[in-house]
Formats: sequence, C-alpha cells, structure tokens
Amino acid sequence: MHSEESFEGQGRVLHLRDYFRIISKRKALLLTIVCIAVLAAILSAFSTIPLYTASTRILIDKNLDTGRIEGVNNAYAGWDPSFQQTQFEMIRSESVTLRVVKNLQLDTKYRHYFLQNKPSSPGLSSLVINWLSSLITDTVGALEGLISPDLAQNEENVEDTTAADSEKITSKPESDAEKIAEMIQRSISVKPVRNTKLADVFYTHRKPEMAQLIADALVQAYIDETLDIKTSTARNALQWMTAKAAEEQKKLEASEQNLQQYMREHDIITVENRLTVLPERLSGFSKELSEAQTKEKEQEAIYQQIARAGKDYSALETIPLFADNPVLRQLRTQMVTSEQKVRELSTKYGEKHPSMQQALEEQRVLQRERRAEIDRITSAARNAYELARAKVRDISAMMNETKAELQNTNERFVQYSILNRNKDMNRTVFEALSSSIKKTDVTAESMDIKIWAVKKAELPKFPSKPNKKLSLLIGLVVGLGGGFGLIFFLDYLDNTAGSGKEIEERYGLTVLGSVADMTGKKHNIETFVRDNPLSPMAESYRLIRSSLMLSTPERPPKVILMTSMVQQEGKSTTTKNLAHILAQNEKKVLIVDCDMRRPRQHSMFGIANTYGLSNYLSGNTDEKQVLIRQLPETQVYLITSGPVPPNPAELLTSSKMVQLIKENQAQFDFILLDSPPVQQVTDSLALGPLADGTVLVVKAGHTTYEMLDSGIKRLREGHSHLLGIVLNRLKKKHADKGYYGYYSSYSHYSQYSTYSNKGDKKKKEAQKQEA
Repeated sequence: MHSEESFEGQGRVLHLRDYFRIISKRKALLLTIVCIAVLAAILSAFSTIPLYTASTRILIDKNLDTGRIEGVNNAYAGWDPSFQQTQFEMIRSESVTLRVVKNLQLDTKYRHYFLQNKPSSPGLSSLVINWLSSLITDTVGALEGLISPDLAQNEENVEDTTAADSEKITSKPESDAEKIAEMIQRSISVKPVRNTKLADVFYTHRKPEMAQLIADALVQAYIDETLDIKTSTARNALQWMTAKAAEEQKKLEASEQNLQQYMREHDIITVENRLTVLPERLSGFSKELSEAQTKEKEQEAIYQQIARAGKDYSALETIPLFADNPVLRQLRTQMVTSEQKVRELSTKYGEKHPSMQQALEEQRVLQRERRAEIDRITSAARNAYELARAKVRDISAMMNETKAELQNTNERFVQYSILNRNKDMNRTVFEALSSSIKKTDVTAESMDIKIWAVKKAELPKFPSKPNKKLSLLIGLVVGLGGGFGLIFFLDYLDNTAGSGKEIEERYGLTVLGSVADMTGKKHNIETFVRDNPLSPMAESYRLIRSSLMLSTPERPPKVILMTSMVQQEGKSTTTKNLAHILAQNEKKVLIVDCDMRRPRQHSMFGIANTYGLSNYLSGNTDEKQVLIRQLPETQVYLITSGPVPPNPAELLTSSKMVQLIKENQAQFDFILLDSPPVQQVTDSLALGPLADGTVLVVKAGHTTYEMLDSGIKRLREGHSHLLGIVLNRLKKKHADKGYYGYYSSYSHYSQYSTYSNKGDKKKKEAQKQEA
C-alpha cells in the first residue's frame, strides 16, 4: 500500500489497517531508529556534567512619582510594551556582568571556578569539528584559486601586507574579567512571573555555592547600573537642552520678524475681512447662476418647440404657452361662434347675401387677430430665451472674477498661516526646553524604575541539568517521530507492485495467487515443489491452478501464455512449477519454450537444447530427432527452444506455430507457452492471440507500476486475453495479511515434506518390486 495519491483514479482511501500494515512491513527500521535516538539520549544525559541553578526574585516597576523631562523622548515615560523585555536584557548585559565580576573579584579570588590554568586537551568531537573546518576552508581556497588566479594572488598579497603591519596595528587582548563576564552572560536567564510585575533571575553553574553567590550579586549590579544610566542620562540631557534652547530662541526671534514683515507687505488684516465676505458672495452667485441656468433651460425648451412648429399655427396652438394664453382662448371661442353663425346663414341664404358676406368677413378678422397674437407670443418667447442666456453669461463672469479674487486671497493667507505656525512651533519648543531645564535638576538624582529584591537566592540542592527522564522521553519521541516519518516517506516513494489488493484495484485483473520468496541458499525453487509436494510453496501453486481453472466461464483455459514485464521475475520457474502441479491429477502438460532469445527450460530440466522449436518452425526438421520429450516420472512434456534463430518473432507468428498448437491440443490437457518479457521484445504480443489466455508473472517489490501500465496496455492492444497475475517471490513484509499465499497454518511444512519424501520412497520401492 502506498500513499493515498496512488489511488486517486480508483477512489482508494487509506484505512487505519493500511497504516498498521506499513508500520509492520518496516518495523525493523522503526525499532532501529528508536533505539538509536534513545541510546543517543542516554549517552547525552549520563555524559553531561551536572549543573545547579539558583534563582532570586525581584520587583521591577516604573516610578510614576518622579518628574518627567517634557519635550524630550524619555525611555520610561508612559506605557511601553517593551519595557519589561528591555529590563531583562539589561540584567543579561555585559556591563551588569562586568560589575558582578568586579564586585565579587571573580577574576582573581574565584578565577579557578571559570578559567583553567592549563588548557585542557580537546575532545574527539572538537578535533573532528576543527579538522572538518580546516578541510572545508582549504577546499574553498583551492577552488577559488582555480576559478580566479588573480583573485587568489590578491588575497595572498593582502595576507602578506597584514602580516607585515601586524606589529603596528594590534587589537587589545580580552581580559580575564571580560571572559568571565561572557561566561556569566550565557548562564543567565530571566523569566517574568505571570500577571505580576515580578521576575525571577536564574543563574546556572557547576558549583551550587557559586550559583547562589552570583544570583544575588546580579540584582545589586543591575540596581547600580540603572542608577548610573539615569544619572548619566540626566547630565547629558541637561547639556543638550541648554544648547538646544539657545538655538530655538534664535529661531523664534527670526520667525517673529518674518511674520511681521509679511503682514505689513500684504495687508493681512484686510485679507482676513475678504476671506469672510468673498465666500458669501461666491455662494450667492452660485445660487443665482443655478436659478438662471434653470430658467434658461425652460426658455430654451419652449423656444425649441416653437422653432420646430414653424408657421404651422395649428401646431403652435398645441404648445402650452399658446394654449394657456387667455387672448387666444377668447379668439378661439369667438371663432367657434362665428363658424356656427356661418353654417346657420349658409342654410338660409346664399354666399352673396349681405348677411352671409358680413359673417365671413367677421370670421376672417378673427383669424387675422389669432395669427397676430401667435406671432406676438412667438417673438416674446424668443426675447425671453435671449434674455435668459445673457443673464447666465453675466452671472458666470461675475462668479469667475470672485473665484479668482478668493484664490489670490487664500494664497496670501496660506503663506501667512505657515509663518504664524512656524512661530508658534518655535515658541512651544523653546518654552518646553526652558521648563525641562528647570525640572531636570530636581529629578536628576531620582530613579525612574523601582527595583526591589523580593527573595534572595537559596543554595540549590539538586542539579537542574541534565533532566534524564526528559532526555529519555525526548529521545523516544524524536525516534518515534523520525521513524514514522521515514517509513511512511519510503513507502510513498515505493512504486513497486507488492500487494494483491492494490493490483486488482488498479488494473481490474485477478491476482491468481502469490508465491512466497525462498529464503536461504539450501533450497532450490526449481526443484522444491517437485521434491516437496505438500509444502506451503506447493499449496501456493495449487491455489494458482484452482484460480486458473475458474478464470474462464465455459471451460478451463487449455493453452496458457506465461510472460512477465522484464527478465528475472521468475516466469520460467513459475511455468515449470505450475506444470508439475497441473500434472498431479493424471493430466498431461506440455511446456513449449518460446523464449528463443534466452531459453531456460532445458537447463532447469537438464535436457540438451540442440534440437527444438526453432528447428521445427524454420523447417529444419530431422526425423531422427524427437521434438516432444517427456520428463522422467512425470506427465510433463517439453519442447525446448532449440538453437537461437536470427528472427524469433517471425517464426512465432508463422502458420507452423499455429499448426503446432492445434495438433497438440488433442494430445495434452494443458499447453504452457513460456514467452519472452513484454517490455523487451514483441514475441509475447505475437503469441497472445494463439493462447486461450495470458498469465502475467510479477516479481513482488521489484516490478514497478510504470512497467505494468505500459505492459498491460500493450498486451490488451495486442488482443491478448489476460487471465490474471501471479505475484512471485513475495516477501512476508509485502504480503497482505490473510491474502493470497501466505499460509501461517503451514509454518511446520518440514513435517509434511518429510512425510512426502517417505511416501515417494515407498512408491519407488513398490514400482521396483512390480518390475
């Protein structure tokens, strides 16, 4: 079983039992890694020098009662999230540890606790590290010399110059006090007490008395260092503020003079008044412009309607401006009355009657008055539109003038604001510095931090390092983690066919059976099944025989092609052993060695290969030579491959090969064709259609899925009927528990083998007596 990605196409999901199988398969590697990790932890724990740790507890808080330097960045002013960590780093600083060394005289009185008078001989690990470092340095230098000889020569010149000038420029050697201070630094640790302002200071040393002494001295050295920093800071701040105040006073005077001069030149008082009036005027113009533009749009819309109607008075009267006109409304009423009168008179009199003539004249007068009124309204609408446009132009011009004036005024006022703000800023800085100078003298001697030693260090009774139980636990955890990670990674990289279930799910083929790997050199797989017919190995082949008998629905396959992906997968051996199993029930089995390139059947049966299949197919027959030879004391028959021909593939596809198979099908119950591997030659593909089915022999843990993918594809494209797969040389770690061929019930197969051998001997003695 591989990773879950191997079965994405088949929907395969790894179960918990699959993980247990992977662990069981490589449990030896897992146990080895765990044992190595635990052993390393044990060696580390018991070879480490015991160390003792002393601790003291201190309170660190800000002193809010002290004055603050205003206008200056104070490291302790206000809340600082990094305040606590900063104080911890100060406790571990070199200046504090140097104070401890000087106060306790560690470089003179207690020097032997830190520095050895005689240099100790380096250990094996140090020698190895130094040797590797020098080897790497020399190798890199040699490579640089090969790549760039000029660069290497320059480096040599630099080294020579440095050596020559070493007498002039020398670095100050590190003193014993500095060395001891560095050693103390590496052994200090500070941890805060949760939800409090307390902190524990730890110091570790191989002597418990020295650990206690230095732990207490660290607190006092930290208090002294903090007070020195405060005093020095206040002194430096006072000097800086005094000089800075003089500079700021000059800046303040210059900024005031610049402001006064600018106010005189640009009449800033009048500018302030304009800044109040101009925005109001601009707002009024904006409102008037909006109203004028609305009026212009309305007049334009009316004028456009009139222009579209032209001289069509009937169409003009439909426009609301004309329809709502009272004069036109009255004229329309009079015209309706006149038309009624004309219609009444036309029924009584003729057209030339005076009454009729008078009525028609009145009607014409009314029409002239109507047209005149319409022309008057049209002219008025045009004038109103022109007036609205003129008003918009005038208001826009006045508004633009106001904007320009306001922009000019704003520019002058902005410059005034900048000068005024610069003056105010200089005044603020000067006043802050003056006030801070007065307060610094008062707060110079006070501390900004409250530090108290809450608990003194006690003499440690037990070593703090190494923690042997924890070391063993870590070794076990690391070993298990690394072991599990390695075996699952190796299983992920393993792309070989080793599981029957996996092959069936991947290719949809039946795994006919599996043959266990023969461990030890005392057994020969080629003769083991024949000599031990009741062994688990023989039972494996019987299972393959049973699967073959049930592989086709109508009748068992008679002509079976045996092949593999590549060489040395056990194809020929499987063919021979399967033939012995098939012949046990009084069946006649014929083996045809079709592997003319690398034949093996004749050597396994101990028969000469001077005459065989190649002679028959090529027509070089000899009546004195026997083509089919029976193996002694068995029902197994063999046709050897014969001499190696120049064209094996052409001979195997000839009509004589088809004839040979058909002629022997009546005489034999089974015909096994031992063919070459699929991946190397095409002989198996040519023989596939001649057989009832093909059995593919796969070496477990050796044949990859890439080989199987291409090989099975080629067999199916060559119209070969695949009966199934035989897993050969299956190791116990690859076998599926309870799946194909691993028979735990036959673990004592030697008893059956002995019994079988005794039975064979009795059978031979009976045959001799009968003879």
